[in-house]
Amino acid sequence: MSPFRRVWAAPAAIAVVSLIGLVVALLGDGLNDWISWIGLAVPLVVIVWARLKRRA
Repeated sequence: MSPFRRVWAAPAAIAVVSLIGLVVALLGDGLNDWISWIGLAVPLVVIVWARLKRRA
């Protein structure tokens, strides 16, 4: 795996999941609301996980 891909793979994946969450939130209700909440919660979960891992 190239150094570029190793550094930017996770941030790019988080950005894509966030973008999907935002678009789905704009497109509908019901199940789309749940998908958007999950998509928008992923960056927060990753931040908390990284902070906890750094302290350990």
